Amino acid sequence: MNVNLQSLLYDADERYLKSGEIDTFKSYTTSLSQRLETYELLRDKEIAIFQPIANGLLASFPDQQPDLERCLKNWLAVLRYCATSMLQNNPEFLERRLLEWLTDIVRVHQTQAIDSAIYKGLQKQFPQILSDKQYSLLQPFLAQAAARLMTDLAPSSR
Repeated sequence: MNVNLQSLLYDADERYLKSGEIDTFKSYTTSLSQRLETYELLRDKEIAIFQPIANGLLASFPDQQPDLERCLKNWLAVLRYCATSMLQNNPEFLERRLLEWLTDIVRVHQTQAIDSAIYKGLQKQFPQILSDKQYSLLQPFLAQAAARLMTDLAPSSR
């Protein structure tokens, strides 16, 4: 559950929520159905998103098969955690559960070029899979991941 909402609900143990607090709660619950729909779409289309990227990587980096596999697995995890963070609307979840340890792995293997190609490939794939609204829900979390994993790549906008 979103940390801010959890805090609101704890406050409601002792008193009724104030108007602003109710508005915050309504906003979150209203967007929850959109977030869930986006999450399900990402889950169902994961192969359709990553297969063209994997094919392009094989052509661009033909002699780096182990690195390609590792990077693709990492970015599958990134997308899954971004989707879960988006569902919760909780960037701290992404930071604590994935980025704290994955950043070190990416640095050790020095796969910046491959990671950058995957991120750029994702940016090309999302317009084919997600609506603008769905992308706008996911994008802040992808930008957060990209900023941590690829220091020289500025997150692109759609």
